[in-house]
Amino acid sequence: MKSLSILWNVFLRDFRKQSGRMTLTIVGLLWGTVSIMLLLSFGEGLYQQMSLNEKGMGEGFSVIWGGRTNKEFKGLPRGRRIWFLADDLPYFSKKIPDAKLITGEMMRWGQRISYKGKYVSHMVNGLYPEYESLRAMYPQMGGRFVNKKDIELKRRVVFLGDEVKKELMPEVENPVGEMVFINSVPFTVIGILSPKQQMNSYASQDAYNVFIPLSTYRTIWNEPYYDNLILAVDKKDYGRMKEFTDRLNLAAAAKYKYDPDDKVLGIWDTIESQKLMGNILLGLKYFLGFVGFMTLAIAGVGVANIMYVSVKERTREIGVKMAMGARRATIQLQFITEALFITFMGGGIGIALIYSATEAFKMIPLDIPVLDIMGRPTVSLVDGLIVTLILGTMGVVAGYFPSRKASSVNPVDSLRYE
Repeated sequence: MKSLSILWNVFLRDFRKQSGRMTLTIVGLLWGTVSIMLLLSFGEGLYQQMSLNEKGMGEGFSVIWGGRTNKEFKGLPRGRRIWFLADDLPYFSKKIPDAKLITGEMMRWGQRISYKGKYVSHMVNGLYPEYESLRAMYPQMGGRFVNKKDIELKRRVVFLGDEVKKELMPEVENPVGEMVFINSVPFTVIGILSPKQQMNSYASQDAYNVFIPLSTYRTIWNEPYYDNLILAVDKKDYGRMKEFTDRLNLAAAAKYKYDPDDKVLGIWDTIESQKLMGNILLGLKYFLGFVGFMTLAIAGVGVANIMYVSVKERTREIGVKMAMGARRATIQLQFITEALFITFMGGGIGIALIYSATEAFKMIPLDIPVLDIMGRPTVSLVDGLIVTLILGTMGVVAGYFPSRKASSVNPVDSLRYE
């Protein structure tokens, strides 16, 4: 404790002697730290927001749709259209029992949805209750999603995307129970989609769609074919998604008589696409951090310069200490410690400033659409630890080489030094 007090007093003495250079160096370190922390916080905010937006469509599934055969197969011609039928769901579920869920949906674009003389044109989805959790279709308070009874009784109920509700009935505070018409067929509103950021879609954004029970959809349009199948897996099986989709392709090829190697089915693995986007965002975050690190490294050169000047001005003092028995390691430790003092003083102030600024910014209620995409700057614990490690390493390096020069001073020559 006493030795630290001595080092602190020596540091203060040097600070007073070199106040101009010291202040500029600390300001440089502060600015370098602010730069790297600011860039990392923007990168972290972007990473978190984009990752959240990626999950707006749901996660852990693949979208699969039919296509045309490109090869002849066992006497059957090429160019046959492959559609998925109602009995395909139990068939695929039996063939792939370890899948979490295999379900289907039907879609019609450009349908007329009207309410009290006002109408809009949007896509109508026929689907099952499982979509609520599978595709993050959570209702606003007071409403609900399609349930099993709706399917069994073929109820004419509708779940509206939040943007459809805004367009169709902006003045209605709670539209649950209201009657809307889809192509002149009356439907009762059972819920409104909770607002969400949706980075991806395979038809259109959920906020602009309306959703009805699939059994009701079939009754109205007499549609036998699914537009898409959804194959979902448990989180532990995310890495096996290709295996699951390959098995579904084999099962479909056996049922519909086409070559399994023929690229008939369209498959979108959302797990893989989310992983790819995550890697891109992570790379962007660390690129921004590297740019900030280069700014901070320049400030580190300033610390080393200050320490070299300090060694030169304290040559006689070093010589006296060594003549009185001070070890080289003790001299080196003194200068490295002083370099760390300078580094952490500037860096600590910079970290505190950025953390305070980003936390204060989060508390300001701003309705700016770009923030829903780019996110707000966020200082993570990992980023704080990384910057602290960089500052510590830089302080040691900036003090090490001047300290070697100091410890190599010849006591006799240093006493004659002017």
